[in-house]
Amino acid sequence: MSQTLSRGAFARVLAFAASRWARRPGQVATLIALQLVSTGADVSIPVLTGRLVAPVAEDTAPWAAFAGLMALGIVSIAAKIASYFVIIDLTIPTMREVEADAFARVQRLPASWHANAFAGSTVRKITRGTWALDDIGDLLFLALGPSILVLLGTIATLAIFRIEVGAAALLGAVLFVALSLTLTLKWVAPAARLANAQDSRVSGALADAITSNAVVKAHAAEAREDARLGRVLGKWAHRSRRVWRRGTWSGLAQDSSLWLLRALVLGGALLAFMRGAAGAGEIAFTVSALGMLDGYLRQIGSHVRQLQKAVNDAEEMVDLLTDATETDVVRRPARALPPRAAALAFEHVDYGYEGAPTPLFTDLHVAIPAGQKVGLVGRSGSGKTTFVKLIQRIHEVTGGAITMGGTDIASVPLAELRSNVALVPQEPILFHRSLSENIAYARPGATIEEVRAAAEKAGAAEFIERLEKGYGTEVGERGVKLSGGERQRVAIARAFLSDAPILIMDEATSSLDSEAEALVAEAAERLMEGRTTLVIAHRLATVERMDRILVFDRGRIVEDGSPAELMARDDGLYRALRERQTLVA
Repeated sequence: MSQTLSRGAFARVLAFAASRWARRPGQVATLIALQLVSTGADVSIPVLTGRLVAPVAEDTAPWAAFAGLMALGIVSIAAKIASYFVIIDLTIPTMREVEADAFARVQRLPASWHANAFAGSTVRKITRGTWALDDIGDLLFLALGPSILVLLGTIATLAIFRIEVGAAALLGAVLFVALSLTLTLKWVAPAARLANAQDSRVSGALADAITSNAVVKAHAAEAREDARLGRVLGKWAHRSRRVWRRGTWSGLAQDSSLWLLRALVLGGALLAFMRGAAGAGEIAFTVSALGMLDGYLRQIGSHVRQLQKAVNDAEEMVDLLTDATETDVVRRPARALPPRAAALAFEHVDYGYEGAPTPLFTDLHVAIPAGQKVGLVGRSGSGKTTFVKLIQRIHEVTGGAITMGGTDIASVPLAELRSNVALVPQEPILFHRSLSENIAYARPGATIEEVRAAAEKAGAAEFIERLEKGYGTEVGERGVKLSGGERQRVAIARAFLSDAPILIMDEATSSLDSEAEALVAEAAERLMEGRTTLVIAHRLATVERMDRILVFDRGRIVEDGSPAELMARDDGLYRALRERQTLVA
């Protein structure tokens, strides 16, 4: 099975690379032409070498052959140097486009894909694969292709000298190339694939522990993480050692076959000389051609091994770009949302997580008028977070429809849909960029005055202005340089700046101290004005001022009403949860 996959990987990766190079036919055609010129010059060198030796043996002037030999050298070098400049213009744009395309695809893959992928592994696959395309281009255009052309030309010149010598060279070359390909594709490549997969896991393990370093420190778990990484590295070392050893044995087999080829070709030439069928010039030509044949065959063996490694390195990235996983797309003919669409409706919605034995939502039906403030409460896992993710199309419904302003959101372009919804999550994630960039992320192109105004409304301006660089302060990866409360206020400022008609808040004040909570609660009240607001509440006191509360339980809305109405139900779930929290408090 692994051997079949290896051959498939070669075809898949090389076809992908060819499709990218085809976008620049001028550079490809120029490269091929330059390599033909360089190859022609190299193939002619043994012939002129033979013509150089014959005059020397006959005591005549060898300068014409010498001049021709030097001219061929100049032509060969000039063509090769020119090809290096051309391949730069082919490779750099190709690498840039491939890396950008891979990034764009990863950004648009569904949340379920990201939930099962290590960020570090994904980055490693893309960067390793991009550089592998550089290696593949160099090997095919500058190394393997020219080597094969010179090899064929050299065999042809040997056949012109003595047909049996040419036949022996051709037979030996075919056997050598067949041996190289067989060892590479059927023995080395499958092991290399496993080693690359483990290399990606090493990157994932490193990124996982480093990005969670605060948790590691909190639990004094440094030694534990060292041991965990050690196990991953141990498996990587085992697989890499196996690949390198197989490569060494493969090289030994190829070298042995080269010695056999030398014996066949040189022995045939010496027999011709002993029988008087060849002179000193012909022997010099044969030795020179054999040296070239030997060198290029050795290069071909090395190039095949390098090509195998480059293909294996690129394979995971090519799979990422070409697999059948659907990206976030418009599911139906595109339609625009009405201006400031704020009314929401779930119309007989079905949804279940992939692999779950039963769906979470079945025939869910609820309408939320524009401007209504709704609290979403219930036990953990009851469906509150999934409810709002379906509105953003982070997850896609499997049945029914969700409408926004009367328009099915499945037909709305994602950029338009998500710009219509502002989100303040429980754990805000910030970029390692400036505070102004993080706030303005909700509205690209916002002026610094608009950013400042949003920060003021969110109660964030005071702490920002105390910082040495103010709004230019970089916040660290995921915002680690800020406290939890400060991150939360930046997220609220971002929501103010977006000015979206629908607002989702996931316990936005849970990370704040009592003083900051009061400030942000006041800001949140201002943020809710005139907007349809959904508040996921774990502390039920935060939804007492909502217009309406939806109580979730195991994917069903079991209660729906105002806070006062729900508290009036003697056996109601909301009342039971609220009283339990009051007793705990």
